[in-house]
Amino acid sequence: MLRSSSEKLTLTNFSKKLTAPLTKNQISVLQIDLGKRCNLACTHCHVEAGPKRTEELSPEICQQLIELIYKFPQIKIVDLTGGAPEMNYGFKSLVAAAKETGKQVIVRSNLTIYFVEGFTDIPEYCAKNQLKIVASLPCYLQDNVDKMRGNGVYDASIQALQWLNKLGYGREPHLILDLVYNPQVPSTEKFSLTPSQVLLERDYKMFLQEHFEICFNNLFTITNLPIGRTKLNLERQKLYTPYLNFLESNFNPGTIAHLMCRDELSIDYLGNVYDCDFNQMENLPAKTPNGETLTVAKLLEAGSLDLIPQVQTANYCYACTAGCGSSCGGALVENQ
Repeated sequence: MLRSSSEKLTLTNFSKKLTAPLTKNQISVLQIDLGKRCNLACTHCHVEAGPKRTEELSPEICQQLIELIYKFPQIKIVDLTGGAPEMNYGFKSLVAAAKETGKQVIVRSNLTIYFVEGFTDIPEYCAKNQLKIVASLPCYLQDNVDKMRGNGVYDASIQALQWLNKLGYGREPHLILDLVYNPQVPSTEKFSLTPSQVLLERDYKMFLQEHFEICFNNLFTITNLPIGRTKLNLERQKLYTPYLNFLESNFNPGTIAHLMCRDELSIDYLGNVYDCDFNQMENLPAKTPNGETLTVAKLLEAGSLDLIPQVQTANYCYACTAGCGSSCGGALVENQ
C-alpha cells in the first residue's frame, strides 16, 4: 500500500488501537542484551552498536542473571543478543548456566564475528553446546547486504554459514541455524511491508543452496522499527512520520495475541528490565502496577518474574503489528 507525500495523516496513538490493555503472560523467555560492543555498525541497527562502543555487562549484573536463570524453571529460553553477544562480558558464563538448567539458548549472531581475533572458537563452541544460532543475513544478494552492513560482510557471512554447515548446523536436528531478513531502510515514500516469510524462505534456500551449497532451518522476516539508526535515517530524509502512518495503515489486530513482548523480559547490560528489546533501546522500562521500574536485583528479591501485568507501548509498536506482524522470531501470522 503506497501513500503519496501530499496525504496528511494524523497518527493514532498505538494504545488507542487496542481493544484492551496489552497484558503479560507468564514469563518464559529471558532476552539479555549483553552490551553494545560489536565488530559491525549496520545502518539498520536499532541498538546502535559498533566497534567504538564499550558498554557491556558487568560481573555483578552477570552474576545476578546467572542466579535468575537458576532460580526460575519457568524460563524456557535464554536469548542472548547485543551488539555481538559473543564479544561482550558474560557470554559463556550465561550459556553455561542456561545449559546446566536445561534451557534453550539462542545466540543472535552477525556471523562475521567468527573471523575476529579472539572469537574464532565460537562456531565450535556453539556446536558443542548445541546453541541455536539466529544469524543476520538481511538479503541473499551481495549488493544489498554490503550496503546495509559494510563492504565484505556478505562474503564473510557466506563463509561463516559454510563453516556452520560443516559442523552440522542446518543439517542435524539439534543444531538449529535460522536466518533473519531485514528490508533496507526506506529512502522514499514508496513503503512496503516485508515479503511473505514462507515465499522468501524458499527463495533464500534455493539461492544459497545453488550458489554456495548452504542450508539452514528457518528464515525470519523482521520489519525495521523506526528506532535507533533506522529512526535517524528516516528523520534525515523526512520520512519518519510518513513511515509510521504507513505502518498504522497496515495495522493487523490478529497479531496482538502473538506479540513477543507478552512472554518475555528484556534485560539490558545494566540489569534494568523492559518488556522487549525495542522498548529497551527507546528507554521505555517495564513497570509494576504502582509504576515502579524493575531491575534483576528486584526480581530476585521479590522471588517472581511475573510482576508486570501490562506491556508498555509506543507508536513504534505499529511495526510489530503491521501486515503479518514482526518479532525476533519472524512473522506472527501467516496472512494479513
